[in-house]
Amino acid sequence: MHQTRYLHEPAELQRRISGINAVLFDWDGVFNDGWKDLHGGSSFSEVGSMGVNMLRFAMWLRNGVNPPSAVITGQVNPMAEKFVQRERFHAIYMGFANKPDAFMEYLRMNALKPEEVAFFFDDAIDLPVARQCGLRIMIGRKGGERFTEYVVQRGDADLVTACSGGRNGLREACEAVTGLLGNFADVFDHRAAYSETYQRYLRERNATVPAVRNGAR
Repeated sequence: MHQTRYLHEPAELQRRISGINAVLFDWDGVFNDGWKDLHGGSSFSEVGSMGVNMLRFAMWLRNGVNPPSAVITGQVNPMAEKFVQRERFHAIYMGFANKPDAFMEYLRMNALKPEEVAFFFDDAIDLPVARQCGLRIMIGRKGGERFTEYVVQRGDADLVTACSGGRNGLREACEAVTGLLGNFADVFDHRAAYSETYQRYLRERNATVPAVRNGAR
């Protein structure tokens, strides 16, 4: 069975995860395999959505605050916006052909340093952002192995998933990062029991009003 690739020794990964306070996601190729409908939309899986929520909960348990969470995508995608609104992310940045522009705004809005951000990505357009972040999680895929090795050889990723975005690679990635945080069992135990602790996190999460930025306008 293929498994997540960890590209550093455990001590280095623990050092990196210790400084992570925020999560940032590309959309196409991360939440899905990148296929579009006639309107330019692309969907997501509830399996991946649960993984993202459990990761945010894990960070809330560790830090005591709702981690700044956002999507940056080069396309204007109504489905991505719907997801961000439903899951109460802090922001979505759509239509940004130059993703570092959106990244800088995300950092300013949340008073973050680049090294505090875990970034989930999959392709060349994402690399200028990935190279700045404290933890870089690449969603792998068949047919893109040469590009994956290009990224690995240049040190632009810290983890690479075995599964693609359309085959639950995002869930794999989120579980891997939750494991690095060290509270995996607690996270899923609280969710399974729908505990008061989880409900408190959910109330705080759901109080967030997502910002919508459209760079194509």
